[in-house]
Parts: sequence; structure tokens; C-alpha cells
Amino acid sequence: MNLQNIPQIKNTDSGNFFLLAGPCAIEGEEMALRIAEKTVEVTSRLQIPYVFKGSFKKANRSRVDSFTGIGDEKALKILRKVSETFGVPTITDIHTEQDAAMAAQYVDILQIPAFLVRQTDLVVAAAETGRTVNLKKGQFMSPESMKHAVQKVLDSKNENVMVTDRGTMFGYQDMIVDYRGIPTMQQFATTVLDVTHSLQQPNQTIGVTGGRPDMIETVAKAGIAVGVDGIFIETHFDPADAKSDGANMLHLDYFGGLMEKLVAIRKTINQF
Repeated sequence: MNLQNIPQIKNTDSGNFFLLAGPCAIEGEEMALRIAEKTVEVTSRLQIPYVFKGSFKKANRSRVDSFTGIGDEKALKILRKVSETFGVPTITDIHTEQDAAMAAQYVDILQIPAFLVRQTDLVVAAAETGRTVNLKKGQFMSPESMKHAVQKVLDSKNENVMVTDRGTMFGYQDMIVDYRGIPTMQQFATTVLDVTHSLQQPNQTIGVTGGRPDMIETVAKAGIAVGVDGIFIETHFDPADAKSDGANMLHLDYFGGLMEKLVAIRKTINQF
């Protein structure tokens, strides 16, 4: 797919992967700018095409008292400020058709959450904004079935679409990445590997999702070696106190080192 309205995420002459990264949720302006400053510094130095990620709202939560956001418009304005301050495109997830039109005024890419990727009205609403659409593969779906979700975007006269693998349910409380799915989905669209969500351990009895951040480097390296187009990573300077998905996020202190390793692997792979 051409992704022509987001030229920043096309692979560079160096053959690098592109990156979607940032906090799970926008918790405030200071934290968003702090994370963006670090991620932009690293990706600029390593020539990694970069998109800042942050959810303006968290609608899928285990408990009713879980953090859902600081206010829709307030969070979206922070995403716009990140884009204007650092000159990078931004991505956020949406949950309703009304969200699509609203978020499209502030961000460059609209993301369809994995649990909602079969919702035709939502996918079409996102596509009709003209923004690039990132379709998260449902944890319950095969890679092959994602061609139908992609086709919904194409049938809405929008060719700017990509898909993201975020793991597949492996029992009740674990996820696994089937790397065979990456070349399969690359037949349909530009394909991203969501490293951190693939390491979630959902459905914990306490009502808070667990995770395996110790495996982030392993999963990311494997994705780059397989030849994925892009990598998705949630990162925070204080994962333990993050208001969403802290259990599976990458600490910002380790972000630069991981990116250096992934770039080195991609350069090696490109030689063959």
C-alpha cells in the first residue's frame, strides 16, 4: 500500500523499519512531551522513520474504576502539540464512528483496536476521513482473515492502510506471536509488529492486565529478522506508575539501546 499521506513512515534509503512508539495513554502534556523528546532524539539519530503514539482515550478497560483519560479534546490537543513541536506524525486509537471524525482533526493515523477490527461501521468511518488507517489484528483472528478488514478500507476509497499484529490469544491469560503471520499479512498491506501488546497477560483475576517486559527485546529482534515493515512499542519513563499498560511497557531508559540493536539487525538482514 502506498501510505502516501504519511511519507515519514516509508522505509528510508538505509532500508530501516519505521516505528510507532509512545505512551499507552496521554496522561498529561508534560509527560507526552518528555517521552516524545527522547524518542525523537533517538529515532532522528538512527534514521528511523517515526510516528508518536498515544491514546487520547482508553475505552477497553478491565474495571470501571480504571483510568480512561484526561478528556478527549484535551488529550487530542496534546497530540497535536507533540506533532507541531517535534515535526512528527501522530497516531491514536478510536472506538466509535464519532471518534473518527473528531480525532482526524488532530492526528495523522487512526488506529482501530484489535477487539474492534471487525466492526464495519467503525473501519469505514475511519477510512472515510482520508487519514491513514492502522488495523490491529484481533487476538482471535488469523492473519489470513485480515485481508477482509483491509478490503473494507480500500472499498471506502482509501488506499492508506496498514495492519498490526499484536499477538494471538494463547490460553486465557497469555499471548503469543506467530511470525508466519507477518509475511502473510504483508501480502495485503504494510505490516507492523506490536511488540509490547504481544507480551500482555490479560484477564488477571485482580482486574489489571499483566505482562512480560523482559521479553520485549526478544520479540522485537525476531520481528526485525523476519522482515516486518514497522515496529510498535509503548514506552514510559515510569512504567510502574503509568496509568495504563505499565506491566508490559518498555522503560524509556532502555529505548535507545533497543533501537540501536534493531537497526543493526535490519542492516545485517538487508545484506542477504
